[in-house]
Amino acid sequence: MDKETQLVEELVKNALYRMDESTRMIKKSLAKISEDEVWQKPNESLNSIANLILHLCGNISQYVISSLGETEDKRLRDSEFSLTSGLTKDELLKKLEDVVGTAKRVIFDATPSQLVKIRTVQGFSFSGVGIILHAVEHYSYHTGQIAFWVKQLKNKDLGFYDGIDLNKKNK
Repeated sequence: MDKETQLVEELVKNALYRMDESTRMIKKSLAKISEDEVWQKPNESLNSIANLILHLCGNISQYVISSLGETEDKRLRDSEFSLTSGLTKDELLKKLEDVVGTAKRVIFDATPSQLVKIRTVQGFSFSGVGIILHAVEHYSYHTGQIAFWVKQLKNKDLGFYDGIDLNKKNK
């Protein structure tokens, strides 16, 4: 296997791992809150966890599924923030898992030419690699917001790394 192929495979492997980690953390966070709390807003300037999940679904769909996957962009961004109810925690999680699963397949199947092709998303120019980095970073960013809000609501550690010694030194 040549170095370029190895590099592409390593990028894809790590992007998929990071997306799985964010999904795992959101799932663990949702398990700690009630159906009402998923739609609760900390204040008028902030979004509910449900709105953040809908926003993640829209963003990942627009960037990865539509742009990298070269399909029609059907995102309605404003609706991600305007809803105040209507979906349960299970429905939100299913929607997120479906979108992330589709996006992971698009990333996994991306060809080298798709990874270097420049395209415009939301007015920004990105290569396929840039789109993957954006999606992973954006997913992680909002996962942190969700975890913070759940910790604020419950005053509890979420146990993301229970059973793992995070004090191990590098080798």
